[in-house]
Amino acid sequence: MRKVISQFGEGALQQKLIAGDLQFLSDAEVSKGGDGSGPSPHEYLGAALAACTSMTLKMYAGHKSMQLENAIVTVDIERTDDIEKFSRDIELIGNLSAEEKVRLLEIANKCPIHKVLAGQIQIKTQLVN
Repeated sequence: MRKVISQFGEGALQQKLIAGDLQFLSDAEVSKGGDGSGPSPHEYLGAALAACTSMTLKMYAGHKSMQLENAIVTVDIERTDDIEKFSRDIELIGNLSAEEKVRLLEIANKCPIHKVLAGQIQIKTQLVN
């Protein structure tokens, strides 16, 4: 996996993000002191879960020759009582049997980002200068 680097961007809270040769932005919403020039860190977290879920479903359906034409995954994150609550809605499009849909829902819970978010996480932080 490529390392992700963040550094100050333009405006109050914008961050320039780099992953290998890719460059993108993150920012806070205007109501939270940012300029809204990019997804917030929480939105990127939701995007990671949504993208990983649909990638996992596409790969699994392809290996099993299922007629999955698209998987539209919507993730919402709310914070209540110091607990992050993820809501993930999955719309499966294609000629799928009821059994295939049940299996794809099971597979969605096996995507790597779901496993990371549902498991234990350790973060090691150190100054490098």
